[in-house]
Amino acid sequence: MFLKAVVVLLVIGVAVSYPDVYEPVYYPEPLPYYFNYDVHDDYKGTHFDRNEKSDGKALHGSYTVALPDGRKQHVEYKADHYKGFVAKVSYYGKAKHPKYYGPAITFKHKGDDYH
Repeated sequence: MFLKAVVVLLVIGVAVSYPDVYEPVYYPEPLPYYFNYDVHDDYKGTHFDRNEKSDGKALHGSYTVALPDGRKQHVEYKADHYKGFVAKVSYYGKAKHPKYYGPAITFKHKGDDYH
């Protein structure tokens, strides 16, 4: 009997501690921002850049990447909650392909045959 009374009091205590009134939740507004970076590594041949800005509702940006065939790919994009992500892709430069191709490079597994 005592255990039933304790359980009933526990249930009543939990019900009283969680009221039925819920207050609205206010989420913070997105903040505007701007960033950019640029990488030029002549030793490795790595060249790329990116910039992006946002007014808190939509963002605009672009990036450029050096492709393995010698061309550069430039992407300009816009994104918001109405149109989604919209990108404009362009290429410049001329693709350079090797004149001679050799055998495929393969690597032998060293050690035991356990994978």
